[in-house]
Amino acid sequence: MKFADRSGAGRRLAGKLLHLKDRRPVVLALPRGGVAVGFEIAQTLGAPLDIVLVQKIGVPWQPELALGAVTDGADPLSFIDRDLATTLRIPETYIRDETARRLAEIERRRESYCAGRAVVEIAGCVAIVVDDGVATGSTMRVALQAVRRRAPAQLVLAVPVAPPDTLDALRESVDETVCLETPAGLGAIGYYYRDFHQLSDDEVTDLLARAQRGAERGT
Repeated sequence: MKFADRSGAGRRLAGKLLHLKDRRPVVLALPRGGVAVGFEIAQTLGAPLDIVLVQKIGVPWQPELALGAVTDGADPLSFIDRDLATTLRIPETYIRDETARRLAEIERRRESYCAGRAVVEIAGCVAIVVDDGVATGSTMRVALQAVRRRAPAQLVLAVPVAPPDTLDALRESVDETVCLETPAGLGAIGYYYRDFHQLSDDEVTDLLARAQRGAERGT
């Protein structure tokens, strides 16, 4: 089944998360695409929306193939698929330099998306981590580890689409998973959307601002 767009997927996903509405949920989205999904969930649940800044570390000659991922913070977390790195003979110098580049991009995005916005506190809350889909799970794995360090009462993974093996592996990192479509042969995430355009930084910033205004109004 294809989703019309990320907003439609978010509304459908929100319907599966209504049981969390009265449990102090906070929605944490992975930019860029996850923010459009997370916005709809936050609106439905009356929850604040924030972001988790994670960057994929791609294979040098095939950037879309995830070698690992890194997230920001005072003590950045990273994950590298060492088996894949060994098989493809990827040098440590590339891993080190690309990790530094990805951290620099995270800082750029933080300045772009979060200027003037306080980080939403999640300790003791239900943290719902959202993206527009999961393929290998390397980026999401790091995101979940970063969120878990912030001591939520419950950690929930919510995505519109993910392959069953990846979802099974990620279940070890969370207390609950919610996924609408679990195709065995996933292919590209974009295949499951009729509109899968890449969100711009301006679109992400606008969605975060709209969510913040809604939270301040109590809507």
